Amino acid sequence: MTELREKIIETSLTLFEQHGYHGVSVNEIVKACGTSKGGFYHHFSSKDELLFVIHDYFISYVLTKAQEAISESTHPTEKIQKIIQSFVKVFDLYQPHISVFYQESIYLKPPYVEEIKKKRQMYKEIIFSVIQDGIDKGVFRSELPVEITGMSILGMVNWSYKWYKRDGGKSIDEIGDIYVDLILHALLTDKQKEAEIAQPFLLVNQLAVD
Repeated sequence: MTELREKIIETSLTLFEQHGYHGVSVNEIVKACGTSKGGFYHHFSSKDELLFVIHDYFISYVLTKAQEAISESTHPTEKIQKIIQSFVKVFDLYQPHISVFYQESIYLKPPYVEEIKKKRQMYKEIIFSVIQDGIDKGVFRSELPVEITGMSILGMVNWSYKWYKRDGGKSIDEIGDIYVDLILHALLTDKQKEAEIAQPFLLVNQLAVD
């Protein structure tokens, strides 16, 4: 990514947060960036595309991390732990992007909305597949409906954007650990909790013995 493209995104984030999407023109963005309209349109076809790219930053991050968890880990518990930790971390890494998107996403044009829906669906399906894999292997509780469980995880973690503050009492990594602990205690069978106490990658067990 070029330096100017990055500067346009960062400047627009600040302006959108202050004045709203419709309260900021391309002219105001380029003026604040110290560039020209030509510089803007070299990187973005429109302000709509800019808003889409702001969302694409963080959904692409969590999707990539989830795909890495699937390919690099074999145990369902380890997969879900990595997915949750990267999911939580996005609220720190891309805090302004997420804030602007949730405030202004209603203004996205249909083609961009469809692109976002595709990536969100891919992410949901990864989480659902990990839960199903855990159930199939006797690691996660079989009585838990996969889709309801997956949507509960997504809803719980997504709500972090409403209350998370970098100067709060817990770091983003500590918050991620708490989410992992809560979710694994809900997912794991009693037998699996006992069987995995000696497994060092299981945060839930590390917390239990500290």
